[in-house]
Amino acid sequence: MQNFLPIAYFQNQFVPFAEAKISIATHALHYGTGAFGGLRGIRDPQSANNILLFRLDRHCQRLSNSAKFLHYDLPADKIQSVIVDFIKKNKPEKSFYIRPFVYTSDLGIAPRLHKIEKDFFVYGLELGDYLSPEGVNCRISSWHRQEDRSFPLRGKISGAYITSSLAKTEAVESGFDEAILLNSQGKVCEASGMNIFVVRDGKIITPGFDQDILEGITRDSIITLAKASGLEVVERAVDKSELLIADEVFLSGTAAKITPVKRIENYALPVEKPITEKLRDKLSAITENRDSNYKHWVYEVPLA
Repeated sequence: MQNFLPIAYFQNQFVPFAEAKISIATHALHYGTGAFGGLRGIRDPQSANNILLFRLDRHCQRLSNSAKFLHYDLPADKIQSVIVDFIKKNKPEKSFYIRPFVYTSDLGIAPRLHKIEKDFFVYGLELGDYLSPEGVNCRISSWHRQEDRSFPLRGKISGAYITSSLAKTEAVESGFDEAILLNSQGKVCEASGMNIFVVRDGKIITPGFDQDILEGITRDSIITLAKASGLEVVERAVDKSELLIADEVFLSGTAAKITPVKRIENYALPVEKPITEKLRDKLSAITENRDSNYKHWVYEVPLA
């Protein structure tokens, strides 16, 4: 059972989570005309009176950009202000996940984005590890990622996640933990809700933006950290066969953080994953505000 935070932001006010409800006729429910964000928060290990948020500004800007695809002008600073107030009202004790969501809130039935009401809500829930930190087993999905020419993949549009849902369920029901999707060209794209990285001969390889991937914030952070550590990072098309002979493969995302891949289909990957572990340790130190070089990535919300 999910432990939701007690207060939500809904229809321009803070209300008990149980009272934040939409109509069954809500436009976005029928047409997938919504967009969402997701960010983690933790209690500051050095100061229990502070909540730490990782790259809040980037998350708010991405959601603001996603809203533009819905013809909704929602400034990033408005989103950030609501999220900060949301945290102060909930005062979460455990690690948690925040879900801000923009959507067409009208009760109409015509699939459109013009002359229709939009709205914005925020809720949260306690969340530990989304995927096992020990690693996951993946299969290549029979479902392919959408193309940007038919879907705005630079946004986290809710309708796109039917593909992720199909791929995830297919993977789990066939004995795996996670799915890896190919794009329409047959190249490696991403997992069901995560970006993917491959390590070969000390070099980090990841699909570029031209491969129909989501512009992941954790992905961007990993690339920055890897380069700062002297590691070579290459963004390019990745073949399926490269996954099977890789030295390391790992997934990244807000919920998944950095999750190593143990096996792909019936191919076991090496047990030792030094680069994955190095990057995971570095990212953990930053999110816990223990790295002075990246304090600008951490937003502190005082609760006292």
